[in-house]
Amino acid sequence: MVLSPDMSSPRRPQARARVNSSSETHRSDVQSGSLESSLLRLVNDHQNTALRLREHTEKSKKEAIKSASRVSDLLVEAVNGDVEECFVNEKRIEVEIRALKTTIKRFAKQTDLWLASTHAINNAIKEIGDFENWMKTMELDCKSITAAISNIHQS
Repeated sequence: MVLSPDMSSPRRPQARARVNSSSETHRSDVQSGSLESSLLRLVNDHQNTALRLREHTEKSKKEAIKSASRVSDLLVEAVNGDVEECFVNEKRIEVEIRALKTTIKRFAKQTDLWLASTHAINNAIKEIGDFENWMKTMELDCKSITAAISNIHQS
């Protein structure tokens, strides 16, 4: 089998129509040996080229897989770093929320105490005002009684 000049498809050698003489037969044997060795060399070259191409393709494939894996690892590390940072921030915020709740409870209790104290003070002031009014009323009553007793004594 012989490869066509463009080496894409095999073609069969054409049979010769005439009978060779002994010298032509010898020359024909040498040519066919040379043709056969050339064909073997072409086949071997083709196989070697195909093997090198296959090895190169395999090497390129492995390098591409390594590169893709590295890119994937870098992306995962980048995302994990951000996720880890978010997780740490979330924990810090939760701690702050708990501290704020405690502070708010403490302030609420203190506010309740202040309200109770201000109500007590207001009641005391009211009582003082009531006592003062009572005193004024008693003073006026005493003056009225004194005036009445004085009028009774004078009459």
